[in-house]
Parts: sequence; structure tokens; C-alpha cells
Amino acid sequence: MLTLLLPSLFLYVFGLFNLLGIHQSLMVNQLVFGIFAILGFIGIKLVGQRFFRTNSKFFYWSFIALLIVTYIIGLEVKGSRRWIDLYFFSFQGSEFFKVFFILFLADYISRNKRHYSNPILFLKCMAYFALPAFIIFKQPDLGNAIVYACIFFGIILVSHIKKKYVLYTIICTLLLLPLSWFFLKGYQKNRILSFVNPHVDSQGASYNMRQALIAVGSGKFQGRGLGLGTQSRLFFLPENHTDFAYSSLVEQFGFIGGLSLVVLYATMTVHLIRKIITFSYQRDTEGYFKFLFTIGFFSYFICQLFVNMGMNLGLFPIAGITLPLISYGGSSLVTWMLGLALLP
Repeated sequence: MLTLLLPSLFLYVFGLFNLLGIHQSLMVNQLVFGIFAILGFIGIKLVGQRFFRTNSKFFYWSFIALLIVTYIIGLEVKGSRRWIDLYFFSFQGSEFFKVFFILFLADYISRNKRHYSNPILFLKCMAYFALPAFIIFKQPDLGNAIVYACIFFGIILVSHIKKKYVLYTIICTLLLLPLSWFFLKGYQKNRILSFVNPHVDSQGASYNMRQALIAVGSGKFQGRGLGLGTQSRLFFLPENHTDFAYSSLVEQFGFIGGLSLVVLYATMTVHLIRKIITFSYQRDTEGYFKFLFTIGFFSYFICQLFVNMGMNLGLFPIAGITLPLISYGGSSLVTWMLGLALLP
């Protein structure tokens, strides 16, 4: 566990220094969020994973209810209802739900070993995924809906459920994919179009991407220095503390800073892969659950890591996905620590 906690701590400190250079007031908030994250980690460790696994169905349906409430009466920011305003802070249920969704799905599949060849099991798993993903997509929050899809397919693909059901689902999804265009919001369509051709609307939909690339490029090898990044400090780069925190960090600390993050993330990736390999040899139900949960957590981690860094470097369309431990936000930070605490 220490091999995951130490890199997490270093990344969190990197994130604090990044905020110090662009939003000093937010750095104080992030320090407070860090305290809550540590308390949450300790609390789950004291209670034990078994309690949360035993009650995973209760947590699943509780968060489904919370997502519905958020969609109806949640705080609206830039046309999206993703948060519930609790006066002192905003609570994003779709973030917290990620680790409990992993827990529930891993537990559900591991307890139904005798039904892997039955298509009903796959359809139930599909329904358990589709329900929260649809609500989150309607908030609208396409980025987090993509993360849930990565978690679901990551777990299903390594489970003992017949792969032909997954293949049928992928084929149907690809055939219906063009129709999804009509269900996207206007700004989501513009983000995709601006990714395909950034020069179509350089002052509109592709503005964020262009500014992110400028920020990364201006950092060069050693960076401009703490608080000296013009793109982020002067707010040419929107969302410089959340979606584009990586660009802000590279502008301030350069290639060296960006590479340091990659090395820390790579260290965590290697440790998670080792855990996955270890649990894959355990044939009992408990070992199989540990294997599936670690796969789900790994999928959540890798999806957010690659998509966020990819959109910061112009490799993926902008999807509104945070970078673990670097992007500002209490919900994502606490969620990460809860996931580490539940990790076998």
C-alpha cells in the first residue's frame, strides 16, 4: 500500500504547488480537502473493506438516488447539474460513486460464478452500468460517463462472463454510434468538431485546446517558474486548475515537472499491475473479487490519466475529466483516497 500512498502524496504536493502559482486561495481549500481525504482513508481502513462489500448493494442504490436528486435539484454550473451545494462545499455524487460502483460490480460478478455462461447475468451487469451512466450523461457529464464505461468494460473483459456477449454489445454500440450524435449537447458536438479541425473556430470551441498547447509549449524544459506562467496566471487558459491543471503545471515547471508526474503515475501503474497479476492466480471467490476490484480501480485510474493528459496535449477531444491528485477538487481527491483504502 505504501508504494501507492507515497506517489499519491508526492502528486498531491505537486498539485498544491501548481495551485500556489495560479490560485493561492484554492490551494488553502485543497489543503482542507486533503485533510478530509486522509480522514476518509483512515475511516474506511478502520471499518474494513468487508463492511462496504457486504453493503455494496445498499451503497449502489443510495448513489443512484443521489444522482437522480442531483439531476433534479443540483447546483447548475455552465448548464450542467453535477453538484449538490452543501453550503461549505459542493458534493459531486458521480465522483464518489466510482469506487462504490467498482465495489458493487466486482462483488456481484464474483458471487455469481455459476451463472457466467448465462446471458441474463451479463444483461443484469449491463443494466447496473447503463442506469448510472445514463443519468450522468444527462446531467450532462460525458467525461464521467466515459469513465464508467471504461470501468465496466475493464471488469467485464477480464471476468469469466462469456466474451461473445461483450462482442455483441460492442458491435451493436458501433452500429448505433452515429445516432449518438443527435443526443449530444451543442458544446459537446463543438468540442469534437474542434478536435477534428482546430482551425474552424479558434476563438470558440477549440480555444481551450489551443491555449493548453500554448501553455505546454511555453514551459519548455525547465518551465517559466512558480507563478510565472502567463497562460495560466493571466487566465488565457480556462479551467487551468481543473481540466487543464496538467498544462498549467508544465507551463510553470516545464518538461521536468511534466515528466516527474509521468514517472510517479508509471510507478503506481506498475504496482497496480503487480497486484492484478498476484490476484489472478487466486481461484477462490475472495481472490476473484480482489482481482476484479483491482481491475476496476486500475481502469478508473488509467482512463482518467490518459484522457486528461491526452486532451491537455491535443491528442483527445476535451471531455471534462480530472487528472487524479493534480486537478483541484475535493470530490475527486477524496474519491481517490477512498479507492486506495478499499483496494485489497
